[in-house]
Amino acid sequence: MNRIVVLYAHPRGQRSNANRRLIEAAATVPGVAVRNLYERYPDFDIDARAEQQAIQTAELLVFQYPTYWYSPPPLLKLWIDTVLEPGWAYGPGGTALVGKHWWCVTTTGGTQSSYAADNLHGYPYETFLPPLIQTARLCGMNWLPPWVLHGVPHLGDDALRDWATRYRDRLANYPAWVADTD
Repeated sequence: MNRIVVLYAHPRGQRSNANRRLIEAAATVPGVAVRNLYERYPDFDIDARAEQQAIQTAELLVFQYPTYWYSPPPLLKLWIDTVLEPGWAYGPGGTALVGKHWWCVTTTGGTQSSYAADNLHGYPYETFLPPLIQTARLCGMNWLPPWVLHGVPHLGDDALRDWATRYRDRLANYPAWVADTD
């Protein structure tokens, strides 16, 4: 049984220094299962039953992805549309995910300051998350504050190593840190 399932969705994961380091760190944590969606489903033909079985016993679902055009990559959106079925994830009889935690871990090319009202993106990063937040709510899940690594093209090796270590440690210390996010 895996207490934590990381749903990793990066269309060019091998070329991403930041996300690759993060996912490699996550994979070293006992009780963590990494599901690389772009490797599993290069044809976008998602096996909903297999995915439901994979997340059924998890307590924490981590959605790790690069932010593309202010949202997750298309395969992660399709995963949500396909796997989170009515009667299973929400609606009458849909209680499979009730009480689980939803945590977004994402990277951006833009700096944190570029996500401000008076800057390039015009809004704080959290402004782009309501569809995911509402999906978690609809499924009866507990939304955790996202972990956003801004400006990843400008982060050096030491900074990336630090982020990967912090990510690994946070996963290893789940659920102890969840109370600190309330």
